[in-house]
Amino acid sequence: MACSRLGLLRPALCFIRSPLPTCVRVPPLLQNVYPHVGVSPPFFVRHYATKKSKAKAKGQAAKVSINAALVEDIISLEEVKEDMAVVLATLKDDFSRNLGIRTSSGALDHITVTTKDGKFPLNQLGQISMKSPQLIVVNMTSYPEATAAATRALQESSMKLNPEVDGTIIRVPIPKVTREHRENLAKLAKQFSNKAKESVRRVRSSALAQVKKSKEGVSEDTIRLIEKQVQQIADSYTADIDKQLATKTKELLG
Repeated sequence: MACSRLGLLRPALCFIRSPLPTCVRVPPLLQNVYPHVGVSPPFFVRHYATKKSKAKAKGQAAKVSINAALVEDIISLEEVKEDMAVVLATLKDDFSRNLGIRTSSGALDHITVTTKDGKFPLNQLGQISMKSPQLIVVNMTSYPEATAAATRALQESSMKLNPEVDGTIIRVPIPKVTREHRENLAKLAKQFSNKAKESVRRVRSSALAQVKKSKEGVSEDTIRLIEKQVQQIADSYTADIDKQLATKTKELLG
């Protein structure tokens, strides 16, 4: 009988002899045995990472710290931004000068005339005036020898003009604002934007070439990070070019 009772108490005795962690909740039957422990928080449960969380952690690339002064020794990112900003500003100027629905005499100012003495803006060689909404007149009296060159420059301009020459007077009919004309302007806007993107790529390529020349004495991580920063700058300005094109196309086509 005594042995059987001892067998019934053995689990409780084993529990009593084992040290109780503070995080264990004491069973009600043993609270009289361990009055000093009292009721403690429930057992802690360890949650193992799921496949999804492991994959997410694996996909997070370690950040590479880089010294700003070290970057400046290799390449000036501010100069890269400035060069690309010039490209974007040029695109906006091209849109403003060449793709306006309403034409003014100033629309011809930027046209470059090539003469034997060099290249000059048309407004420096002739007097430009607006005779009507459909006609611009260029008076070449001051430089009559440049009349032929000015006429050729007008014909070859992106504005698709067909000038008429009368002595030193060049009459430039302005195309009517038809649907076809709007669509031609939209195509021209696309050409300007593609040209701007090419210029951005040239600036990027030049910057990357400069970075590659500085590989000696510079860690591969630093080189890769700088190249990534240059690419991010180029992507940003390319996106701005696309936004300008979308806005101008919407304006032209209505």
